[in-house]
Amino acid sequence: MFAAASLPVLLAALAFGYLLGSIPFGLVLTRSAGLGDIRAIGSGNIGATNVLRTGNRKLAAATLILDGLKGTAAVLIAGLVFGPAAALVAGMGAFLGHVFPVWLGFRGGKGVATFLGVLVAIHWPTFLVFAAIWIAMAYAFRFSSLAALTASIATPVILLVAGLGWPTVAAFAAMTALLVAKHHENIARLRDGTESRIGAKTGTARETPPG
Repeated sequence: MFAAASLPVLLAALAFGYLLGSIPFGLVLTRSAGLGDIRAIGSGNIGATNVLRTGNRKLAAATLILDGLKGTAAVLIAGLVFGPAAALVAGMGAFLGHVFPVWLGFRGGKGVATFLGVLVAIHWPTFLVFAAIWIAMAYAFRFSSLAALTASIATPVILLVAGLGWPTVAAFAAMTALLVAKHHENIARLRDGTESRIGAKTGTARETPPG
């Protein structure tokens, strides 16, 4: 797969994906709406969950969609121009751009929305399995973070079973590892029993789900 593209092409695809992924839609939308700097409230995250803490559901939904679409767009555009190998690399770049945006001192979101956007473009059936796992885990345990982590960890395995090939599996395994690392605070709270459940309105614990 990767032999079909030269190193300069792959590097160009990575840079393109990174630049697209680094657009901080949550910050841009909240500032445009006069809500200030989203990094100054809640978890300080630029993702949809923290945008929702402003009370504006429409902006949160728009952030979720746009954060996902930048991953999808990176894959589709790079694939159209340079081929499938570049498409996968561009998707990884978009994910890295969202998590480590140069414009924000490399402090971005947790990457779930962009991860899903890349997954939709690479293999939409696996995205559907991801959604099913998330729904099942969220329904059973009522933890958004646990549901996202479980579905993300399962993704490389599902791709392998689906026959997508080792480059794709390895790429998603790497993204999953970073996604898990970005959720270290959630994991600590899950371990300590202090993570907030979905729908909880009170309590001292603060859940910081995917963003």
